[in-house]
Amino acid sequence: MSQLVTGEAVVLQVRIARMPTRALACAIDVILQAIVLGVLIGLLAGFLIGGDASEALAVALIFVTVLVVVVGYRVVMETLTRGRTLGKMVLGLKVVRDDGSSIRFRHALVRTLFWFFVDFAPWFAASPGIVASLMNKQGKRIGDMVAGTVVIRERHQPMASPPLFVPGHLVQWAQSLELSRLSDELANAAREYLARYTELLPDARAALGDALAYRVSEVTAPAQPAPIVAPAFLSAVLAERRRRELTRLATARPAHTGPFGPPNPYAVPAGPSAPPSPYGAQAPVGPAPGAPGPASGFPAAGASVPAGPFPAAAPPAPYRPAVVNPQGWAAPGSNEAGQWS
Repeated sequence: MSQLVTGEAVVLQVRIARMPTRALACAIDVILQAIVLGVLIGLLAGFLIGGDASEALAVALIFVTVLVVVVGYRVVMETLTRGRTLGKMVLGLKVVRDDGSSIRFRHALVRTLFWFFVDFAPWFAASPGIVASLMNKQGKRIGDMVAGTVVIRERHQPMASPPLFVPGHLVQWAQSLELSRLSDELANAAREYLARYTELLPDARAALGDALAYRVSEVTAPAQPAPIVAPAFLSAVLAERRRRELTRLATARPAHTGPFGPPNPYAVPAGPSAPPSPYGAQAPVGPAPGAPGPASGFPAAGASVPAGPFPAAAPPAPYRPAVVNPQGWAAPGSNEAGQWS
């Protein structure tokens, strides 16, 4: 473990990357660069051999290609990723400034130029970068000393969530807190401070706790009823915030979106393994039994009758009123077709 002092005079505990790990990360980057250089130089060789280019042009193009791949790769990667190359990503390393902040383009450029021309230059009998790294307590090579950077290890055990609680005499005050202005970034910073509380130095612990408590008190209301220490204040605020979030998640109902509505809770699934419905057998949806339709064998009203092997039925005879005799009763069959005509 080593210490970095930030611009706010806060001491950070970090793990410095040592020579074997940095050498392995550098080897991964060099292998990738060698593969890219081999492909590009092969393409350049095919272009130069097939043309009438001079020897000076060929040497210039190859030198520019090597410079762009070796120098440009490191500068671009460390600038865009804030201190990482592919090799450092694989091994969990990162380049930071001496105060722990992220590096910028100028830091990446200075480190890379010294890496190529001084630290591991082939024209030196011994690699000055290795010698300087072994003699420096933070493992810095010459490029790191000039640029004001240091390589640290990012990978560590996952940080456990700190135990949050509300003191008994502050329960009512915590329940009345207005937390809508408390941002996630500030809450996460307070949570990380509580998780690393025992790892910080006493002076840094008190200074950082007071600063976080002041920032949290500016965005919460009402003020605390009695003076309490910063860790207890932050713990009470975060505990109440978590309680409200858990309550909101417990009472929330999933919203059904899309073209389909929510499933019918009374629908009986089809199949032999369908469980019996507690509401009895469900009537099938469709026409009533005996009603005209495909199930009854009779065509529905207005439907066309398809042609078949049997002749169509003759239309019914027109209705004729029954004939009443002088005695006042109708003769049987007098209203049938062909009778009493």
